Amino acid sequence: MGRGRRAGPAAPDPGGRLERGGATLERGDSLGCYEGWPAPTVIVSDGAYGVLGFEGDTAGPAGLPGWYEPHVRAWAAASSPRTTLWFWNTELGWASVHPVLARHGFRYVGCNVWDKGLGHVAGNVNTGTIRHFPVVTEVCAHYVREATVGGRPLQAWLLDEWRRTGLPLRRANEACGVKDAATRKYLNQGPLWYCPPPSVMERLVRYASEHGDPAGRPYFSLDGARPLDGEAWARMRAPFRCPHGVTNVWARPPMRGAERIKVPGGRAAHLNQKPLDLMARIIVASSAPGDVLWEPFGGLFSASLAATRLGRRAFAAEVDPGYFALGAARFPAYGP
Repeated sequence: MGRGRRAGPAAPDPGGRLERGGATLERGDSLGCYEGWPAPTVIVSDGAYGVLGFEGDTAGPAGLPGWYEPHVRAWAAASSPRTTLWFWNTELGWASVHPVLARHGFRYVGCNVWDKGLGHVAGNVNTGTIRHFPVVTEVCAHYVREATVGGRPLQAWLLDEWRRTGLPLRRANEACGVKDAATRKYLNQGPLWYCPPPSVMERLVRYASEHGDPAGRPYFSLDGARPLDGEAWARMRAPFRCPHGVTNVWARPPMRGAERIKVPGGRAAHLNQKPLDLMARIIVASSAPGDVLWEPFGGLFSASLAATRLGRRAFAAEVDPGYFALGAARFPAYGP
């Protein structure tokens, strides 16, 4: 229940590992589970917030980097350039952990804000005495696993490979069949960098091979023996599909009524429940059916439940026996 309280004695400890509706749910610390899980396409992290929200949470944001460090290290070891990380937290909690994520090779893409609206604080805030604007938000930071070639990020590697050809930078525009996008975007070394689409990358590679210094061939090769093709290039990036009309501000009321899981007596089973529709949004945007999702801090397994309903495979862990039992009960006992 938070503040050091468990979900309650009504839910017995099922222990072990359960297969439920396409999800593998483990009762234990995820640090002991990662090696047995297949490589993830998506990781949804909804762990410590530094607010004593559950048994084992830290008392403030200063303790979060150390709390997350071993997990981030394990995520990095299991991830590929196809992996997307969605990191839920408070604004300050996320800011505290960002250096850990960056140090282990996760590249920041953007910050999404869940705006719960005034209903989140209605009747609970005295604006005559409060010393700050009422907080009605959480953040879900978007990261991808940074792809590298020979230890260099793709952005730097692209320019280095073109320079090896001995061709002027402006010829890259001709190679890609664009007016100036190659020099302005594809070979840009600043924040305006844009990764070339696979079809454009194939044109760049072909042009370099035909017109570049013969002594430097092959150009744009991952193994030093053959140039990459569009399919190989596509695997160097995490998938993302932006639904029409969706921005990084998610105006969505807080969970109430039947959608909020409760324990006997009417209390919320978990202080930090997430809506299934928001979980579905990030899963659809960053994966395809059949892909693998990790939910290291399962809680009530909202991300895993949304993932299995969307045809993904989910692997999750939860240390608290009460939360584990309540979360597992949301899944069909049998099924795909």
